Amino acid sequence: QRKLSLQREELRLSEDRETVRIKAELITANIYRLKKGQRVLECENYYEENSPVIQIELDPLKTPQQNSAALYKHYSKLKGAYAHLSVLIAENEKQLDYLNSVLDELERCESMNDIAAIRAELVSTGYIKKTNAKQPKVKPQQPLVFVSDDGFEILVGRSNMQNDELTTKTARRTDIWLHTKNVHGSHVVIRCDGREVPERTLMQAASLAVYYSQGRDAGKIPVDYTMVRNVKKPSGALPGKVIYTDYGTLTAEADENIILNLKK
Repeated sequence: QRKLSLQREELRLSEDRETVRIKAELITANIYRLKKGQRVLECENYYEENSPVIQIELDPLKTPQQNSAALYKHYSKLKGAYAHLSVLIAENEKQLDYLNSVLDELERCESMNDIAAIRAELVSTGYIKKTNAKQPKVKPQQPLVFVSDDGFEILVGRSNMQNDELTTKTARRTDIWLHTKNVHGSHVVIRCDGREVPERTLMQAASLAVYYSQGRDAGKIPVDYTMVRNVKKPSGALPGKVIYTDYGTLTAEADENIILNLKK
């Protein structure tokens, strides 16, 4: 977050690059009027409507040509910085989004094994250095399993790595996939086995998606749902990150009674 804050401030400063370029060009256009040692150039800015008169500060120790060259060099640096920072900020926003999802996972851990699994995930993604110190053995995690009142099995991922496993390997293409809209949370899958999913089951699965998300205490929030075949994991994406199409959206809220009554 600190890194992004600094980069965004640098980006804001680099947005003034066109003003710097215009000043350099105005000095060049008025170079015949300038003398070394002059501190200010007062001239018309023909880049703006009605050509208002502006003042451009000069370095009196430089020649007019050197003043112009210095501004062109500064413009070039700002232009390069803007392009570079735009890429860095986009990448760091993805990293921050991922780390926020890990924080959400940690808040919902139910055992030391859950925590060990998240540590292993952070080692695999390079956020924690692998050490020679003996680490607790991580037992392979299985998704949480619920059975709806209509008899449909509902699977809920416990972590980003397990979300990937659940969505891309465990679920069948015709199963129904759910996730809270714009909120970090677990991937939820309704096992259909070729059957049409009743609205009651869909709502119960949506409630589970809200319960196992950052929106647990936010009341009613939107939940997207679609067939698993419409969910894709982009190449190189961080754990738990997917894109999806052809989805519907419903509104649901966390309900602890559903957790107690449906858990297998």
